[in-house]
Amino acid sequence: MPKSALIAFLTLSTAMTAPAFAQEAPAAPAASTPAATTPADPAAPAEAAPAATAMTPEQIAAFNTAVTDFTAGQSAQQSGDNATAITKYEAAIPAIKTAVESDPSKMDNVNFLANALYANAAAYGAMGQLDKTIALYGESLPYWRKVVEAKPTDAASRNILAGILIQMGNQKLGAQDKAGSAPLYSEALTLARKSVAENAPDNVSKNILLSALIGASQSTSDTALQAEAVEMSKKMLADGSVDATNKPSAQALTGAPQAG
Repeated sequence: MPKSALIAFLTLSTAMTAPAFAQEAPAAPAASTPAATTPADPAAPAEAAPAATAMTPEQIAAFNTAVTDFTAGQSAQQSGDNATAITKYEAAIPAIKTAVESDPSKMDNVNFLANALYANAAAYGAMGQLDKTIALYGESLPYWRKVVEAKPTDAASRNILAGILIQMGNQKLGAQDKAGSAPLYSEALTLARKSVAENAPDNVSKNILLSALIGASQSTSDTALQAEAVEMSKKMLADGSVDATNKPSAQALTGAPQAG
């Protein structure tokens, strides 16, 4: 079996919720006078964090409408109406982006934007438009990284980020871009290993790690990674914990018989 046959898209799901409250204009930060520093001062920050800016009443109204649109998009997506979900998500996303741009430190809105982009990607994926899915994954990536950095104990967000990286890696590997896929799989491996270390019995985390290992084993010549992918595939096939997405690849790696 050619290596390309081992590439599969990993499907993840998460409970995505919009803020349950109406957005209010963020308060302007208190004025402060930083201590004088010189370029030679090693304690001086390299770059100041961007200051929050107050949202206009129109932007606040648009954000509140975005909450309604996102919620309607979720309902449509859950009922299988992905076309309507996409319409609702794409109506919501610009206002959510504006809220994030006005205060990048407000993690509730960063998380909201990450989820909205992710949900839109999933809706496009369900309709078979994988190019748009991958593009939205790429757009969501910096926001998911911020969420995971801000919430290091949030395994669900960590696993979503790992899954996005794996799918982007799969897309590049499928296009024979091993060099482009390798760092994506490497980042996903770090995240997935942490999730498995924290909760070894969790099959979702184990399958994300297996997906990352399968991809990484194909994108590099690292024999240790290749051996680890084979060994984990054997164990998960034996105990039945491998999911339907990973099973064909695991069987191909180990030489296990596949269902006809």
